Amino acid sequence: MKNEEKIIVGISVGDLNGIGTEIILKTYEDPRSLELSTPVIFASANTMQFFKNHFQSKINFFNIDTADKIAHGKVNVVNVWKEAVDIKFGNTDKKIGEYAIKSLEAATNALKLGQVDVLVTAPINKHNIQSDTFNFPGHTDYLAKALNGKSLMFMVSQGLRVGLLTDHVPLKEASNYINEALITEKIATVIKSLQQDFAIRKPKVAVLAINPHAGDNGVIGNEDDTILRPTLQKIKDKGDLVYGPYSADSFFGSLTYTNFDAIIASYHDQGLIPFKTITFGEGVNFTAGLDKVRTSPDHGTAYEIAGKGIADESSFKEAIRTAIQIFKNRKEYLQYSKNSLKKGVK
Repeated sequence: MKNEEKIIVGISVGDLNGIGTEIILKTYEDPRSLELSTPVIFASANTMQFFKNHFQSKINFFNIDTADKIAHGKVNVVNVWKEAVDIKFGNTDKKIGEYAIKSLEAATNALKLGQVDVLVTAPINKHNIQSDTFNFPGHTDYLAKALNGKSLMFMVSQGLRVGLLTDHVPLKEASNYINEALITEKIATVIKSLQQDFAIRKPKVAVLAINPHAGDNGVIGNEDDTILRPTLQKIKDKGDLVYGPYSADSFFGSLTYTNFDAIIASYHDQGLIPFKTITFGEGVNFTAGLDKVRTSPDHGTAYEIAGKGIADESSFKEAIRTAIQIFKNRKEYLQYSKNSLKKGVK
């Protein structure tokens, strides 16, 4: 980190026809936002000037060609491309998808080089980013390849954290992915993240069943009895506080989730529908398990309101705050671990 007081936040702009640039601008309209961190937007001076004019923003950008030339106290813009971009709010455009990937790849490279400390990504359109050279379902899958570690989609807020056994896979295939190795890996990732990223020394984790009513003793599927329960018991036997499988239909409505530090859902919508219902506007998508910190808001491109100046930046602000806090927690955890090792040496 270049400045001990300020964490450097790398920002990829996402789909330029969506609300990403609007929520970025709104976030940094308040000059107080520059007191604890330094933003570095990966786009171009011309493109960001277009959005500044369109949304009548008062932000003054500090334009640079490489991320190692940033200025603290400024909203930095790295020129990833020079040409003008044809912005058509609300449209799905393959060319715009290419710029989203250029921004993401440049920001990720700066993250790997240590030029930025954390990465916050604005929403992309999963369809228009696909190409011969980029064929990932989304940010999480791309970063799993680009960075080190075992990635996990971890939706987090002040009062709720939800991880997934399977994420961007078709529902009819989800159960085929779930086996002892996957369950063990994902739970280990969640526990490690709770310890180092959220400063919870002995976390309690609940796991949601694969089938309705946890299979009802095999009446509605046997995966919970043959795969999930035995694997959870093995993990518990090693000393981790892991509980379940819980029937998902009443788990959130009964507020049972409040008894745990994290919940692991078996598939995407089982976890994200209740998460977004409970926390929408305050939730953050955090890619846990990697050697670098990446977060994003809990919503998509919102084409239907793009360009209208009415997008809510709350989740994006929370994504930045969360990334900064996780970065700090990791530093403290690393120091704590080093001190523990020293004390253990005789």
